Amino acid sequence: MAVRFRMLRLTGKNGPPASESQSRVKTYNRIKLTLSLLGTILFFLFAFVVVITGFSRTIVSFTSSFTESEYGMFLAFAGILALMEVVISFPLKFYSGFSLEQKYGLSNQTFGLWLWEQTKGLMLGIPLTVPLLLIFFYCLKHFGDDWWLPVGLVMFLFTTLLARLAPKVIFPLFYKFKPLERTELQDRVKRLCSESGFSVEGIFSFNMSKNTKKANAGFTGIGKSKRVILGDTLLEKFSDDEIETILAHELGHYYHRHIWKGIFVGTVSTFFGLFVTSRLYAVSLPLFGFRQIDDLAALPLLGVWLGVFGLIFSPLTNGISRKHEYEADQFAVRKSQNPNAFVGALKKLANVNLADVAPNRFIEFFFHSHPSIEKRIRRAERELENHGILPP
Repeated sequence: MAVRFRMLRLTGKNGPPASESQSRVKTYNRIKLTLSLLGTILFFLFAFVVVITGFSRTIVSFTSSFTESEYGMFLAFAGILALMEVVISFPLKFYSGFSLEQKYGLSNQTFGLWLWEQTKGLMLGIPLTVPLLLIFFYCLKHFGDDWWLPVGLVMFLFTTLLARLAPKVIFPLFYKFKPLERTELQDRVKRLCSESGFSVEGIFSFNMSKNTKKANAGFTGIGKSKRVILGDTLLEKFSDDEIETILAHELGHYYHRHIWKGIFVGTVSTFFGLFVTSRLYAVSLPLFGFRQIDDLAALPLLGVWLGVFGLIFSPLTNGISRKHEYEADQFAVRKSQNPNAFVGALKKLANVNLADVAPNRFIEFFFHSHPSIEKRIRRAERELENHGILPP
């Protein structure tokens, strides 16, 4: 939402002045970004240190003392590094995910609940990650420098399968879903989907408030697993008109096939990233005293190169994502019978989620997958004006 757009306020009549509120939001987002960058820097430092100091060789020697299996050694090596990374990064994750959210009044979690949610995520990640790691190591050993090609194929299949199963298998591990009980809103959502030629398995609410005061909604899944999900915080704080326009935006993503386009872009970037990383990794091995690409002690270098590629490539993928968001906004404005509600919903979402409505241009270009609320409202108004429905 724009600060300069008709002098909009982000708070209620009894809330703090707009300038005070904007300053608070800016500070919150600046801290979140700083912590994220520190986490990235910490990861790179950790990977470099374990290689340069020879500590990765020490870990390999330790794993070889209790197993002779190369794959067993690999899993033990990866597990030890992962555990070390969890311990080292915990202070930042705690401050960013719990303490900061508490400080700004966004969290409904106790420390125990936050820790349990983190533990569940870790426990879920292990059975999902281990098979991928084993396949990766197999490809590294048997395909040589061309390991990136089969690994990219496996990643594509895994991502597609996960998108299909997540709504029914993974999400319910973290939230309780139940059919939407508000009949009128349910009918409106069904009508919206029907008019757009879009079928969903069901419309569900979920207990988002168990963790946060933020609000969200969306369409999840692909194929027959598509469903509408609405956070209970959204149902509590937003009107039916506003919720309908938010869902119209999400429906716009499906209408423009952004999900499949995103999968395509993600697949291309994955293959390209793995290819580039494989070449950089092979070239860098001799610089650190390694000879074989499947040397366990050298693998942290692979993580570094993957991270570097992700940082360099992220502005492009974020730019594509922002373009998709504009297209979904356009769809929502044209489809909605109450376009003013869409603009109002954007303002309210920014307020509830403490979103920076007008971030620095460089920060938006490099780090944001969504356009600023300010720009989205400007485009929405232009769309309304083009159709002769300029809001008052």
